[in-house]
Amino acid sequence: MAILRKTPKTMQQAMSESPTLARLMRMAGESAARLEVIHPLLPVALRKAVRAGPVEEDGTWCLLVAHAAAAAKLRQLAPALLAALRSKGHAVDHIRFKIQPPEARG
Repeated sequence: MAILRKTPKTMQQAMSESPTLARLMRMAGESAARLEVIHPLLPVALRKAVRAGPVEEDGTWCLLVAHAAAAAKLRQLAPALLAALRSKGHAVDHIRFKIQPPEARG
């Protein structure tokens, strides 16, 4: 009896072969592209406190922020951030800010 050995797949190949994983990969790429657009508009002191979050199908994009003060400042900047995103062709109706402190490393 012959033993068939499968050739290993890269993560990229596995993700592209699964519709669910491919969709998640697309959404992660879209979120990262949006963060690149707004990054220059963020105050330098807040740039490390902001991470790209999920893209929701209703046109909402979530930004993960390290603390409430960052979220408050970003809410003030939201109209400018939305305008920048739309000018680059991103269909964003609303930005949601979720406070998610970075994990402690010990």
